[in-house]
Amino acid sequence: MATKEQSKEMTRRQFLNTVGKLGGSVAVFSLMGTMGLLTPQTLKAAEFTPPGRNDLQLSGRTGQKIIILGAGIAGLTAAYELGLAGYDCTLLEAKGHAGGRCWTIRKGTAASEIGTGLQIARFDNDPGLYFNAGPMRIPQFHVTMEYCRTLGVAIEPFNNVNESGYYYNENAGPLSGQRVPKRAAKADMRGYVAEMLAKAVDQKALDLPLGPEEKAKLVEYLRAEGDLNPDLFYKGSSRGGYKTEPASRLDAGVRRDPFDLKSIVNSGFGNYFSNEYSYDQQMLMFHPVGGMDAIVKAFEKHVGDRIKYRTEVQEIRQSASGVRVVYKDLATKQEHEIAGDYCICTIPLSVLKKIPADFSPDMAKAINSTRYASAGKIGLQFKRRFWEEDEHLYGGSSLTNMDITQIYYPSNDYFSKKGILLGYYAYGGIADKLGGMSYQEREKLALTQGAKIHPQYMKEFDASFSIDWKRVPYQEGGWVSYSADDRQTFYKTLCKPDNRIYLAGEHISYITAWQAGAMESARVVVSDIHQRVMQA
Repeated sequence: MATKEQSKEMTRRQFLNTVGKLGGSVAVFSLMGTMGLLTPQTLKAAEFTPPGRNDLQLSGRTGQKIIILGAGIAGLTAAYELGLAGYDCTLLEAKGHAGGRCWTIRKGTAASEIGTGLQIARFDNDPGLYFNAGPMRIPQFHVTMEYCRTLGVAIEPFNNVNESGYYYNENAGPLSGQRVPKRAAKADMRGYVAEMLAKAVDQKALDLPLGPEEKAKLVEYLRAEGDLNPDLFYKGSSRGGYKTEPASRLDAGVRRDPFDLKSIVNSGFGNYFSNEYSYDQQMLMFHPVGGMDAIVKAFEKHVGDRIKYRTEVQEIRQSASGVRVVYKDLATKQEHEIAGDYCICTIPLSVLKKIPADFSPDMAKAINSTRYASAGKIGLQFKRRFWEEDEHLYGGSSLTNMDITQIYYPSNDYFSKKGILLGYYAYGGIADKLGGMSYQEREKLALTQGAKIHPQYMKEFDASFSIDWKRVPYQEGGWVSYSADDRQTFYKTLCKPDNRIYLAGEHISYITAWQAGAMESARVVVSDIHQRVMQA
């Protein structure tokens, strides 16, 4: 039984939890190494094994017809895999193009959102001037990379986190209204946190049940982590940048002065740190050369002849022996019917719930219970790449608490004359607010707020194209939004086949909002159908 004195002590676990809340998992992992707590077994458990492909090994059984609803990434993946195995597939796609939310905007792209007029992209006719309205980056461990390799899609690095970018918050203490380089904010925050922890350990304020040697190692680690001086004070760090950059001979540069602790804490910048180093938001990511729809085009080379474009699904019917889908040809306004043995439905549930279908009561309830996230973006073309020329910013982002939320700088065609940056990428209520504006109002807001971070905006602006995913026909949402309770209830129903109908898409995965979720779900469904066919 623990004594009264022992109950007051902070254990190693409690101390590491405290460090984790302040410095994140990377700091904890590094600190565990310093303390000698990483055994070979620990290291093995911490290693990440990227998901590998499970070869479907379909044997080419003939006579089975599969109807695939939607030629987004899930539908394309399913058609590709089934095609390799010899299945007869037909894809019905309501839009005039494949890809779903994998949509790249270029000069001349024309689209109308629900309840609004036509918007036409006025970007220059240049291969490097494009705007990925949906997915824009790929984690290196996602199965999407595997398909890029298999399909011959050229990729290039996507600079996801750039310490040269800025934080800019309003109504946030003494630093309100100031654009602060990310490296400066991070260096100061790490420094002050490390200073407080080091002093607590050194002065036995935490009364840690650690030996003198372990405490010394902790202090040594924290001194290096925060770049503290010998007296364990944070007085600034070269990590935060310089007022005057170092140069040749005796020019050592002038290091910037740190912000005071109160200012950096009240700024709210620390709230951004974890988002830039999460599991699927790595510093180095990838994207296809020339636009994300290069993946779509690569799929189309294999399955494009099986896609019926501008065909709007009217009814989904099924029996014990097969499925029947009624669709309208939007060009001729004529209705047609197609029959098959099985159906893979990749239509977003936000749209599917409005289509008459022979779903079981449980499946119908699950579909109707699903919610989708609000999301919106705007692409801004500028006459020159001032972020590169004036501010040495090559890729990465700047983050803010204004409505625009974030700005992403292009990770392609560096040194080109013009460029398209992501003027905002908003979610939730802010996305709904921006989505309720006209195209011109969105453009004005993006320019007005963006100019607070980059004064060059107004002078250099060329053209814009914005998107509100909840208002996009046949999508009506950015991505599925499940709560923890949803996962334990109706999500399990969505994952099961409903007689001869199988659902696929990012919404049938734990990798929602990513193309990999759509791909992985499609492959599982193909495998399930094949097993069913072979056992029949």
